[in-house]
Amino acid sequence: MKYYYHVIVNPASGSGRGEKVATRIKNILDKHHFPYQFYYTNQAGEERLQTRKLLQETLLPWDEAYLENSDMLYPLLVVIGGDGTLHQVVTEVQESDGQHIPIAYIPAGSGNDFARSLDFPKEPEKVFWQIAGSSRPQELTVIHYHEQIQEETGVAINNVGIGLDAAIVYAANHSAAKSNLNKFNMGSFSYIAAIVNVLFRQKGFPILVECNGQQLSFSKAFLCTTTNHPYFGGGVAIAPTATIKDNKLDFVLVERVAMYKIFWLILLLTRKKHMKSRYFHHLSTAKLRIVSTIPQHGQEDGEEMGERPFDLTLTTAKQLFWC
Repeated sequence: MKYYYHVIVNPASGSGRGEKVATRIKNILDKHHFPYQFYYTNQAGEERLQTRKLLQETLLPWDEAYLENSDMLYPLLVVIGGDGTLHQVVTEVQESDGQHIPIAYIPAGSGNDFARSLDFPKEPEKVFWQIAGSSRPQELTVIHYHEQIQEETGVAINNVGIGLDAAIVYAANHSAAKSNLNKFNMGSFSYIAAIVNVLFRQKGFPILVECNGQQLSFSKAFLCTTTNHPYFGGGVAIAPTATIKDNKLDFVLVERVAMYKIFWLILLLTRKKHMKSRYFHHLSTAKLRIVSTIPQHGQEDGEEMGERPFDLTLTTAKQLFWC
């Protein structure tokens, strides 16, 4: 089977890395005479409009029967950008009931946690040839959420969090240093700077968790995130045992403790031994509910959800990825 590559590109991702990666992939396509069309985004949210149009006019749900048609040009959707770009495309596909439309991804952002969770090669050319060499898509897990207070629904490919991680996302996204660090492929350091900035200011807050038939109450939650794989914040392995290939979500909660204990937890985190701490709580489930009555920052895949109370129900869903 052959492919016609429909490539959505966010040239601004990773402070311009998206455009550079797109050029490198285009060189491969031209050299090998692969048919393709590129769609460049010019503003936030344009990924969804481009995806919607392709869903309506071009893309086809995957069928194993296509493997028997060696002359067929299967229209394959490819995304070049960061986690935020992929988030927008997957959201549009999921909301259009297109979970059987395969999505290929070539990372070109600053965090790239989704690609890290699948152990993608760092070189975009190697990622492309991995895509081109695959004969069928994989079914991976994504997160669906419903926020009942404001009646919002959404999709996440990485994680949804309230508290410390979301406050860090807010601080990192509004940091003047992030753009400069991205130019040197050091985007992860913007999160480190944000952690230092937020760590001393974030207070504990009460939270209620319903999961696996249990109701758990915490009086001083500090970090509260539901993740689809081990990583958040550009490579921090907050849930080392999580995997994107099962049908479960991993809920992580860290309690607010004295500052010297927080630094000890950070040390454990860097050594991936934090799950042994009594201040660290981990649950694995296909569905959970999180209630926070005290306004906190929220985030989905590094996108700000605002500072407000939350009543979140999170479930798993499936999406085909070509990788």
